[in-house]
Amino acid sequence: MSETESAIEDDADAEATDGDASLEIEAPADPLVGHPATAYFWGHVAGSGDVEDNGIEVVTNDERSAQVLAAIAGGDIEHGTTSRDYAHDTSITRTEDEYTLTIGADSDDTGATTTDSDESGLLGRSGALGLPVDGRGNYRFGAFSSHDRELLRGLLEGCGTICFKSSSGTVGISFVHDDRELLELTQELLEECPVEATYGDLGETSSGGYWFGVDDDAASDFGTWLYDDCEATGLFAPSRRRKLERSLEQAEADE
Repeated sequence: MSETESAIEDDADAEATDGDASLEIEAPADPLVGHPATAYFWGHVAGSGDVEDNGIEVVTNDERSAQVLAAIAGGDIEHGTTSRDYAHDTSITRTEDEYTLTIGADSDDTGATTTDSDESGLLGRSGALGLPVDGRGNYRFGAFSSHDRELLRGLLEGCGTICFKSSSGTVGISFVHDDRELLELTQELLEECPVEATYGDLGETSSGGYWFGVDDDAASDFGTWLYDDCEATGLFAPSRRRKLERSLEQAEADE
């Protein structure tokens, strides 16, 4: 197994996070319109969520990120744990926190940015029709094209990893998902970045999914751009940003 693939299978968010019960996020009343908050939300949904006619479910290892998603689109958060084998040694099992946000159709969720409570259906729509995902599970991100940074940040926190690659002394940023077309769409978004974000070819993971990595010589600048000014909006997972900061520090010290 390559170092890059090992990094993909290791979760970058397995650490304590900063919860904030009074979290306030600026977001539009309609969770489908173009806005930094909705772009971040749908990036997360695409990366680690599931959309059905009767609801949306998003999973994250970061408590504050789950609270941000709930502030944007309503829903209920359930805290649990999950266990899996450590990528480098399958004899070791690691237990991690897991936060699941569930947004149900015809629910009484009254998050600050949800649609009017007298509208039925999922986010005020009849089922999944009208959401930025078609019946085959393909995502449409056209409405969020002016907010590519937040969209990519949601995607990275949903299905990506950040690590320090000790063998090369560089920061590693990768995306992994079972849906090849979603990763191809992510690559298209990277091509439109205002900073260099060159990437490698799609490959298969040992678990049967797909992955690709941002090139080592572009990862530091891309990661820095991705989280620049995120404090101003609150649209980020603190654990993931801390992982990036530590990796950048290690890469700088290794030069």
